[in-house]
Amino acid sequence: MGKGEFPDLLSPFEVFGQDVRDLRIARKMTLRGLGSAIKYSAAYVSKVERALLDPSERFAVGCDHVFGTGTMLYRQYVQALEGDHPSWFVPYLQYERRARQIFIYTTLSPDGLLQTPEYARALYEMGVPRLTDDQVEAKVAARRARREILDRVEPPAPDLWVVLHEACLRVAVGGPSVMAGQLQSLLDDAKRRNLTLQLLPNTVAPATSRPFTLLTFEKGPMVLHAEGPQGGRPQDAPKITAAAMATYDRLRAEALGRDATNSRIREAFEEYT
Repeated sequence: MGKGEFPDLLSPFEVFGQDVRDLRIARKMTLRGLGSAIKYSAAYVSKVERALLDPSERFAVGCDHVFGTGTMLYRQYVQALEGDHPSWFVPYLQYERRARQIFIYTTLSPDGLLQTPEYARALYEMGVPRLTDDQVEAKVAARRARREILDRVEPPAPDLWVVLHEACLRVAVGGPSVMAGQLQSLLDDAKRRNLTLQLLPNTVAPATSRPFTLLTFEKGPMVLHAEGPQGGRPQDAPKITAAAMATYDRLRAEALGRDATNSRIREAFEEYT
């Protein structure tokens, strides 16, 4: 349904948008009518249909309810969201897209949200050498697509706080040119008003050596995501998230300020160039 003459050329969310449009027109609903029924603006519906904005989970569920399509659109949404990410990572992606604040601590490489395509590609080529070129490119594209939330307007982009261990600047991934590009990208991202970047220097013993992410929402408990050898699973038990937040507070208290962070990253950038 609605996949056009050349479905293979459409992204999963383009297919989703066209299917929503076809269902809406088949039921003789206007953009405003559908938006009102699921509590979204007509402009939001229009952007989703034209694939100018990725839908939210609530939007997909609401459309299924209005159209009487069971869980068809929700399942399509999950499949589009999963892309080439491992299945265990999909629950985190759903949380990430709803978060109002995201607190990230990384130890050896920048979080996927902040990785350049070249850097991500080098990580996959080193970490999973059996992947074909096409598989690597699909995974790089899926990782890069997460950055959509940083420029999102509706709902507002989340506030991002990143504590980056200095090892992320020193562990050479993909060679000098790849590292230089990654560090320049970090400097560019540090200019964003919704992003705070701090560097934890090698001279400081960190409160923890394990990377993790905390997410807060308009409604609902804080969520902790930490990965291990077998993947990761979000946790929202108050005692666990409170302890993680206390650790994060120590990490950012010991980290360098904005100017000193930028200066240290710039120094590393010049070394690679």
